[in-house]
Amino acid sequence: MDNRSIRKLEAELWESADLLRSGSKLTSNQYCMPVLGLIFLRYAYSRFKLVEAEILSNRPSRGGRVLPVEASDFAAKSALFLPKEAQYDYLVNLPANIAAAGLLSRDGHPMNSLGEVVNNAMLLVEEQSEQLTGVLPKDYTIFSDELLSELLRIFNNSAMDDVGGDVIGRIYEYFLNKFAKNIASDDGVFFTPKSLVKMIVNILEPKSGVLLDPACGSGGMFVQTGDFVNNAGMSANTAMTFYGQEKVEYNAQLCLMNMAVHGLTGVIKSGDEANTFYHDAHNLAGCCDYVMANPPFNVDKVKSESCESAGRLPFGLPGVNKQKEVGNANYLWISYFYAYLNETGRAGFVMASSATDSQGRDKDIRQKLVETGHVDVMVSVGNNFFYTKSLPCSLWFFDKGKDAERLDKVLFIDARNYYTVVDRTLNEWSDWQLKNLNAIVWLYRGEGEKYKALLEEYEQAIRENWEDALLSAQELCDKLPYTQARDFQGTIREAQGYVLSDGKFDDKLARVAAFREISDHAESSAVNVMGALSPEQRNALAKGKGYKNYREYEKQLELLASLSAQRIEDCKTILKEAVWLYDKFGEGEYRDIPGLCKVAERSEIEAKGWSLTPGAYVGVAPVEDDGVDFKQRMAEIRTELLSLQAQSNELMETISRNMEELGI
Repeated sequence: MDNRSIRKLEAELWESADLLRSGSKLTSNQYCMPVLGLIFLRYAYSRFKLVEAEILSNRPSRGGRVLPVEASDFAAKSALFLPKEAQYDYLVNLPANIAAAGLLSRDGHPMNSLGEVVNNAMLLVEEQSEQLTGVLPKDYTIFSDELLSELLRIFNNSAMDDVGGDVIGRIYEYFLNKFAKNIASDDGVFFTPKSLVKMIVNILEPKSGVLLDPACGSGGMFVQTGDFVNNAGMSANTAMTFYGQEKVEYNAQLCLMNMAVHGLTGVIKSGDEANTFYHDAHNLAGCCDYVMANPPFNVDKVKSESCESAGRLPFGLPGVNKQKEVGNANYLWISYFYAYLNETGRAGFVMASSATDSQGRDKDIRQKLVETGHVDVMVSVGNNFFYTKSLPCSLWFFDKGKDAERLDKVLFIDARNYYTVVDRTLNEWSDWQLKNLNAIVWLYRGEGEKYKALLEEYEQAIRENWEDALLSAQELCDKLPYTQARDFQGTIREAQGYVLSDGKFDDKLARVAAFREISDHAESSAVNVMGALSPEQRNALAKGKGYKNYREYEKQLELLASLSAQRIEDCKTILKEAVWLYDKFGEGEYRDIPGLCKVAERSEIEAKGWSLTPGAYVGVAPVEDDGVDFKQRMAEIRTELLSLQAQSNELMETISRNMEELGI
């Protein structure tokens, strides 16, 4: 299943599920956990069927009958066994009248609603997994039988059986994302935007060992790490050991389900014992290969004495007030993340932008951090990367295993003006933008071979996307009237030969942009030609192309034109990012880029008062000359302003005369 198909499926499932919610009296908060629970159950069933088929493929038989599968068979394959009453197809195919079906729960009690049956299924699943005990939602009786039945039907989609492609994992994350945006309250902060998580994982490059997230929310750091390790050809569950702390139990439940859907196991502690300010719940100080987190920013009223007794403060306490409270806990988090690392460990975390140059005791701690030589990379992130806050943030990276050449250096990246707009209130980094930012870090680390591999990846992606774009254009061409088709065909051949050649990225981008204009022109020309035809001629043209009538033909043309335009735009997007990277670093040599990145020596950082704000080092990008004469343009604006002012005066005089005539 390709990415386009998965994105389409995600959107369709969300639209269907959200439509049901809007027709009920349930809030997004009430709806979130039960819906994610059903997605989990659907995953568990798909995985169950896959493993069951493997077991049965070489199952012994007795008396001509294959021996039935048992829970122990699944445990041997690290898979979850599902009793019949917890299997998704059993729930989907239940009769409408549950009360009359005579169904009994695992405790032998009669069940009178579909909600009770699904609750029972969740309990049966929990009995099969210690990690899931007490985690799955069991409040399905808040749904009417009709609503719950429809939800079960929505997720009974055969496309979700593509377990190997992790389709259900993608859908779970998509729904988490949507719920995070809808709930968007302080108590519902459980989701770190995927592009920030990916950036952290990509720069840390986890391979094996212990990973801790002491503010784990819904587990995004674990999931992305699992993907990273698996994509490198290893098994995440074998290579990594996952530990998490999450004070809010609701969020910890989301995390454990999220991990289970992605086939990951871990130890997650929640509740008061998991309050990281006061507890090292897993006793991991000095033991972690990786620490990743998105902690709550600017927390106040943290008890300083309790923090001291809990340890993990290698640089001492931040500022403490008369009430013996830490007034801003940002540097508590920063100290903890550093303290958890072993002698070669790496940390990456999200932090409020203000922490990069805050004063007082924060500055003292920051100086000590820089003097260790373990501050590796600092990244400024622009506004609107979160659903619940619009303020900018920073990404911090520590590396206790830095080589001697980089020990006194820090890479600063200012990415505040580099992002993709999702909508009016949300920005993100696209996958190609993530690769580009990661490439800067590779070059700083002297890993030029990774940069060159990325250039080759761009070439391959451009080729594949351009072939898709041309194929779509050809489909459109085949449906156009003869004259437009003939002209467009020649353009397609020319574009194909040029873009697939070994030209520069910016040359290819210019050709793709020109082709998009020609493609749009061909479409509009066809519309104009057909607009001049009589209804009879239009229908004759449509029938000549194999359609019943003109309306059907027009609809197909619109669809093909839209698809062609989208694929050309996809190719343009990839090319733009390739140009962005290649223009700055060529064949692969790091250099400071004004307004974007700079490697600063420790002496420079000291000279700037130990600030770790990237903007203080990278400077401002040079303003490009747009070819406009400033004085001439200002004269034109002044003339235009005087003209508008004269028109305004005339209009006011007219209004005044009209009011006088009316006696007002």
